[in-house]
Amino acid sequence: MRILTNTIDIASSPAKQILPGQTIGIIGGGQLGQMLAQSAKEMGYRVGILDPLKNCSAAQVSDFHYQNEYSDVEALRSFSQACDVITYEFENVDTGVLDTLQHEGALYLPQGTKLLRASQNRLDERRFLLDAHTIVAPHARVATPQDLKEGIERLGMPCVLKTSRFGYDGKGQVVIRSKDDIDAAHKLIEQQVCLLEAWIDFVCEISVMVCGDTFGTMALFEPSENIHKHNILHASVVPARISEFIRERARAEALKIAHAAHLVGDLGVEMFVLHDGSIMINELAPRPHNSGHYTIEACDFSQFDLHIRAICGMHIAQPHLLSPAVMMNVLGQHVEGTYNSMNEHADWHYHLYGKGEARYARKMGHVTALCKDTTLQLKAFDECGIWTKDNV
Repeated sequence: MRILTNTIDIASSPAKQILPGQTIGIIGGGQLGQMLAQSAKEMGYRVGILDPLKNCSAAQVSDFHYQNEYSDVEALRSFSQACDVITYEFENVDTGVLDTLQHEGALYLPQGTKLLRASQNRLDERRFLLDAHTIVAPHARVATPQDLKEGIERLGMPCVLKTSRFGYDGKGQVVIRSKDDIDAAHKLIEQQVCLLEAWIDFVCEISVMVCGDTFGTMALFEPSENIHKHNILHASVVPARISEFIRERARAEALKIAHAAHLVGDLGVEMFVLHDGSIMINELAPRPHNSGHYTIEACDFSQFDLHIRAICGMHIAQPHLLSPAVMMNVLGQHVEGTYNSMNEHADWHYHLYGKGEARYARKMGHVTALCKDTTLQLKAFDECGIWTKDNV
C-alpha cells in the first residue's frame, strides 16, 4: 500500500538521500537509540550519539559519542556538523535550538519540529489532535487551584491531572477520585501548568506504529494491544485482540494523524478502544515506540528499519506481520529471572539494553516470543515467574 500526501513538512532544506557510509546522528542514547543504531549499522551507516551518560545504551553500538547535555547548544552544533542527518529517540529536545541550527544550515532534520513540538506539551498535543479531527478525552487546562475546582466540576470525578510537560510511564500524574486527592493535585499544579482529563472507561489500549518517508509514502504496522502495570507498559500483544472493524478504524485514525503531521519517520499513536467500538486518541510519540519492539522479529521490516530508511531519503515498504507475537518489558526487578530463563527458553528473543543499575521499574530490556496463540503465550509468560515481582 502506498498512500501519498500532497505536501511534506520537513526541514527548511530540501529532502536528500543519505547513503550507506554517511553518518546518522541520534540525539538521545537510550534503548530506542540503541535499536535505531543497530538497524543503521546493518545498512552500512556510521552512527553518532549525543547523550550526557558515559556508557549509555546507544553509545555501546555506535561509532562515536558526544557526552554532552542536550541543552549544550555548541555541542549540538558541533555534533550536527559531524553528521549527515539528525534524528532523535525521545521528545525532550529543545525545538528552538533545532530550529536555529536548521536555519544556520548546521543541521539536517528531515522530521522537522512541528510534530515534535506538539508532542512535548499535552495541551498542544490535544489541540493538534483536535485540529486533525480525531477524538480525545474531555479535558481542561489547569494553572491554578481555581482552574482545578472548575475543571472537576465540569469533568467530574474520577479524573486525571497530568503535567503538561515531561510526564511518562505514569510520572507527573495524580488520579483524583475524591477530595482526599486534592492536596496532591495542588502540589502538581505548583510545578507547572497541567492537563485535567476525564476518566475514560475503555475496553483496551492499543497502539499503531506508522512511518512516513520524504516521498509521501505512509507505512502502517499492525495494531498492538498494550497491557500496563503500574502505568508502565508490561506486554504488547500482536495482533491486538480486537475486531477487524476496530482494527481498520485504528489504522485509519493513525493514518489521518500522520497525514496531518506530514509525517517523516516513525510515529506511535496510542489509543483507547471504547465500549461502543469507537477510538479515542490518548498520546503521540514521534519516534520509535516501546509497543513496536515486536516488529524486530515479527515483521519483515522493523519500526527501526523503516525509520532509518525514511530519514535517509529512501522509499519505505509496507511492512507485513510474519507471525503473531507477545513482547514483554524487562524491568529492573525482572532482570535476574530473565537471565536465569535464557537456557530454558531458547525460542524467546532476548534484548538487553546494557544499562548498569537494575533499578525497580527501570526498563532494562524486552523479550519477544513468536507464537501461534497469543493468549496461550501470555499465559506462559505469566506462569514462568519472571514477571511476578511487580510491587513497584
